[in-house]
Amino acid sequence: MLTIAGVLSLAACGGDGGGTGTNAEPGATAAATEGSAPAALSGEIKIDGSSTVAPLTQAASELFGEDQPTVKIAVGTSGTGGGFEKFCAGETDISDASRPIKDEEKAACTAKGINFSELTVATDALTVVVPKENTWASCLTVDQLKKMWEPAAEGKVMSWKDVDGKFPDEPLKLYGPGTDSGTFDYFTGEVNGEEGASRKDYSPSENDNDIVTGVVGAKGGLGYFGFTYFEENADKLTAVQIDSGSGCVAPSVEAAQNGTYTPLARPLFIYPSTAAVKRPEVASFLDYFVTNINTIAKDAKFIPLNAEQEAKLKSDLTALKAS
Repeated sequence: MLTIAGVLSLAACGGDGGGTGTNAEPGATAAATEGSAPAALSGEIKIDGSSTVAPLTQAASELFGEDQPTVKIAVGTSGTGGGFEKFCAGETDISDASRPIKDEEKAACTAKGINFSELTVATDALTVVVPKENTWASCLTVDQLKKMWEPAAEGKVMSWKDVDGKFPDEPLKLYGPGTDSGTFDYFTGEVNGEEGASRKDYSPSENDNDIVTGVVGAKGGLGYFGFTYFEENADKLTAVQIDSGSGCVAPSVEAAQNGTYTPLARPLFIYPSTAAVKRPEVASFLDYFVTNINTIAKDAKFIPLNAEQEAKLKSDLTALKAS
C-alpha cells in the first residue's frame, strides 16, 4: 500500500526523464476529499510524462482508487518530451508536462488525430540548490546562473571564482536533469535564453535523487529541480534565492503564487485527450482530480493553485468534457 509520502519517494527516482510506470493502489493517507466518483467503474487509465508532475497524478490516482478500486491507473515517468511522444502516438490517455506542449509535438498529435486540452494543475518553483557547506551563494542573479550554465561556459567556467570574483576558488560541480526533461527545457529557456541551450560538461541524470547526492557530496556543487524535491531534502540542501533584478527572492508557495519568484516559477500541466475523456472512468478521474486539486497538491507537497487559477481549471475541464 502506497501512502502519499511513498509516492513522493517513488517519484523522486525520476528526474522528469525516463522511468517505469507504477499502478495506483487504494489506501492513500491524505486528508479527506470531495467529489467521490460514482460506483461500479472499471477500465484502465494510462498516464505518462513529467516526473515532476508524476507525484501529483500518482497521489490523485491513489485517492481516486479508494472510491474506484477496479479502475487501474498506470503513471509513468518518461519525461515531458517522452510522454508527449507516447501521447501523440495514442499510447496514453493523459500526458503529464512541466512545460507547455511544443509546436512540433502538437503537429505530431494532429497527424495522428489526437485532440487534447491543456489543464494547469499546480505551480512549481524550480529550485536551485547548493550543499549546506556553501556559505557564499545564498543568492544568485539570473546572469550568474547563465554564466554557469550557458554553452559558452563549457570547459571555461570551472570554479566559483570564474562566476564572480568575490566567490572562493572552489571547483564548480554542476548537476541537473537530462535533455529529455521539461525541467531542463524550462530552465535553459528562462536562464540561457533558448530552450536546450546548455553546457554539456555537467552531470545529467533522469533521477532527482542522483542530483541530490551529487550536490550534497560536493562543496562546490549546484543543481536544480522542482520545489517538491527540495522540500523532501531541505535537511541536506540550501535553496538559493534568485535575483532577477528586483532583489533576492527565495522559492516558496507565496512567491510562486504571487509572481515574485521570477523567472523560475512555472505552471505544471496535464494534457487529457478528447477521446479519452469520453470514457466514463477517465471523465470521473478528472472530475475527482480537479474537484480536489488543491487538497491533493498540498498533501503531495506541491504549490496549490490560487483562486483564479483553480476557477479556470474547473472551467477548462467543463469545456473539455463538452467538446
